[in-house]
Amino acid sequence: MNSPTVFFILSLLVAKVFAAGPTADWKKPSDTELKKKLSTLQYTVTQNENTEKPFKNEFWDSKEEGLYVDIVSGEPLFLSSDKFDSGTGWPSFTKPIDDKVVVLKKDRGLFGNRTEVRSVRADSHLGHIFDDGPAPTGKRYCMNSAAFRFIAKNDLEKEGYGEYAKSFLTSAKSEKLVLAGGCFWCMEKPFEELPGVIAVTSGYAGGRNKNPTYEQVSAGGTGHLESVQIEFDPQKISVEKLLQTYWKNVDPFDDKGQFCDKGDQYQSALFYKNEAQKKLFENSWAEAKANLKIAGDLKTLIRPTADFYAAEDYHQDYYKKNPVRYKFYRTRCGRDERLRAVWKK
Repeated sequence: MNSPTVFFILSLLVAKVFAAGPTADWKKPSDTELKKKLSTLQYTVTQNENTEKPFKNEFWDSKEEGLYVDIVSGEPLFLSSDKFDSGTGWPSFTKPIDDKVVVLKKDRGLFGNRTEVRSVRADSHLGHIFDDGPAPTGKRYCMNSAAFRFIAKNDLEKEGYGEYAKSFLTSAKSEKLVLAGGCFWCMEKPFEELPGVIAVTSGYAGGRNKNPTYEQVSAGGTGHLESVQIEFDPQKISVEKLLQTYWKNVDPFDDKGQFCDKGDQYQSALFYKNEAQKKLFENSWAEAKANLKIAGDLKTLIRPTADFYAAEDYHQDYYKKNPVRYKFYRTRCGRDERLRAVWKK
């Protein structure tokens, strides 16, 4: 084998190792290794379910941007962009990086029935989760600083966590728009396909209840509408473009719901954050009229912004997770048939 070939193969192997990150499978070290690696506090918190003191721990009031990883295995768990000041004295987050990186367990102890949060790969005790967090999730992941190692955003590349650096590039310049167009399953795909859209989240908005469930909203009476929250890069796509897509995916003349789904929870609506945006919404409807096949009075609501609450995980990206059921529902509901009757191509 000649030298250039050997060099090429070695380069591929090196690249593969670095691409895998600091620990490809985030294995938990042996107990002997852990006792050498961790401080007494870190060990007792992660291995013996102890709780550190509030207001006297490393990260409770930290506002630095970066990534929180499992002190035991190095597995990525939380982003600083999801951290908030809960006033409890412990670091609190609205959500983990992904629901799959943590496991929830019932904890029946001295403090009553609580839900414990543990890391999946290393089974480290992290803290507890409560239902008193802010929108959009309504959750408070109350964590122990001792369960984490923090990696500043500028160190992510050299530490082997480069894939998470983009989270801070987008969050700094992204904006969000909440729109209701009936069944949120059907409103995700049209927006997710648009260049410049970062994320589309199904959820509930406009109602009185905090942290509503699907069962509560679908039963009616909460005032919440099935909605989608669109996070987008305004340098790549405008609100006007998003609204053009919105109008082509709703029946603006239906004041009883959308398509086969009837009830206040399925009413179409645009949520504006200021008077300028309200005017922009009204102008977009005036422009959209040119693409109508039929005439009528606008029934889509234009309302002030409201708290948005993310729907349950099984509703997110439903069209991807359940393509057959999604297609059956969409066809049975007559959505596309009605849209063809209302809008020009």
